[in-house]
Amino acid sequence: MKTRKMAWLAVLASAFVISAAQAQTNVRVRGTITAVTTDSLSVKSRDGRDLKLELPADVAVAVAKAARFEDIKPGDYLGATTNPGPDGTLIAVELHYLAPTVPEGHIPWDLVPGSMMTNAKVGAVASTGKREVVMQYKDGSHRIVVPADAQIVRAVPGTRADLVVGEYVFIGAQAAPDGTLRAPRIQVSKDGVKPPQ
Repeated sequence: MKTRKMAWLAVLASAFVISAAQAQTNVRVRGTITAVTTDSLSVKSRDGRDLKLELPADVAVAVAKAARFEDIKPGDYLGATTNPGPDGTLIAVELHYLAPTVPEGHIPWDLVPGSMMTNAKVGAVASTGKREVVMQYKDGSHRIVVPADAQIVRAVPGTRADLVVGEYVFIGAQAAPDGTLRAPRIQVSKDGVKPPQ
């Protein structure tokens, strides 16, 4: 009887954990750090809100580092925020290198109005002096024009010491039903290079 009761309690506990995880939603936070403590980060968001996010002990910090178009090669895994040009060609607002664990695809994005995000491997890079890449993912491919003013960034490992008041952050935060925000991973600016996405 005791074994059956313990098994039932384990099932209930698992259901609670699953429900709690499902209740969280992912939100993107972009803005400037206004305060840092051992367990929290305060951010003035780009739309003017004052946000406070919980910092877990194992928070992952990545620092933005500038990259060059000339260094992009076939096989690189990139994310590209784009807007459509007059003829429908996708024009890059920014490009950033991705970890292999990030899902590929082509989805609406909220960096600028009407933008899309393409996460894909580079299939080809223009070799005729044009700044263009062909990005290929399992459901399709896109030719993307990369203007000279498009930011190109690589994220490199950082530490909590990089979370400094005045630096800019991009955070894929977790929002609990009560509105509490948690920041398991943070990308932060350094030396004037901002996380572009």
